[in-house]
Amino acid sequence: MPCLLLIIALVTPRLAVFVLWLFGWFNGVFPNIIWPILGFIFLPSTLLWYSAVAHWYHGAWTPFNIAILVVAMLIDLSPAGGRRRRD
Repeated sequence: MPCLLLIIALVTPRLAVFVLWLFGWFNGVFPNIIWPILGFIFLPSTLLWYSAVAHWYHGAWTPFNIAILVVAMLIDLSPAGGRRRRD
């Protein structure tokens, strides 16, 4: 099951966030509801990694965790379609 969720998270992170929300993964991770909503809309991969660090690593931000957070932000902020060439 964790491998299936990982594949879903890589392909469609918003679906993974929704599934984790249904099963109560975000309970106690965020102080209020606005951060998960904003993360779902704007930065879903970053939201997944932030909640994973808060849940599995108890909020300890090591250099490895920060590097993965930067990668997740780059995935979220990169254009999905790429650049189109004009001839």
